[in-house]
Formats: sequence, C-alpha cells, structure tokens
Amino acid sequence: MNRGPSIVTGSTEEAATSNFKHHTDLMRRYCLALDLKNDPKLIREYEAHHRAVWPEIVESIHSSGIESMEIYRVQNRLFMIMEVNDQFSFEVKGKADAANEKVQEWEQLMWKYQEAMPGAKPGEKWMLMEKIFQL
Repeated sequence: MNRGPSIVTGSTEEAATSNFKHHTDLMRRYCLALDLKNDPKLIREYEAHHRAVWPEIVESIHSSGIESMEIYRVQNRLFMIMEVNDQFSFEVKGKADAANEKVQEWEQLMWKYQEAMPGAKPGEKWMLMEKIFQL
C-alpha cells in the first residue's frame, strides 16, 4: 500500500515556518509530528532503523534542500525539526519521493512502525505543527 510522500502536510508551509540565521544564510525551520504504534518492541526497531538510515534516504533528504533534520520521541509521539534552504518545497520533495523506488521502499518499511495521528487525512503521515509561541 503506497502511503504517498514521506512528508504530507496538514496546513500551509507558512504556518509552521520561522526564519533564523544559520551560517549567515536565511533558513526556514519546520516542525512536524507523527505517532508510532504504541509497542515497545516496534519502537526499538524503529529507532534501530534510524541509527542506520540507508544512504539513498540521506541523499534524498539533502538533495531536496533539507540542510538538517532531527527527530525526537516522547512515548510514541515523534517530533521532527527540519531546517531547509531556499530550494526546498514540500510539493517538489513529495514528487521526488514518489518517483524514488528506494524512498518508497523505506516509507513502506517505516509504515510498519508509524500510525496516523488523530485528525490526519487518509495517507497523511508527518503533520506540520503550528508555532504558537516564541521567546
């Protein structure tokens, strides 16, 4: 079952964007959330996969304009922070991912561990979070 691109947004890019200085370039930051199946064994397996991400997946991330990506977990909720350059677009990344067999293979494997968050649309995985506070 094809779940589509790895990042499907539930709101506009601008809603989750913040600008900040990074190596003197203006970058954008996106924060996204996703749930894992609430099973300790599956969560351990998911984390093991992320300690050894396939090189083709790393290349697809970097080539899309994602400069850095971090994923954090609390219980079965994941939180991703992406810092992207001016070339990044969710739409372009989604199309590239859909056309990349290795990315689709990775996404199919990851769906074994992931589950849609409450309120997600069919096939929606990572959901953009809206920034509500900044200090």
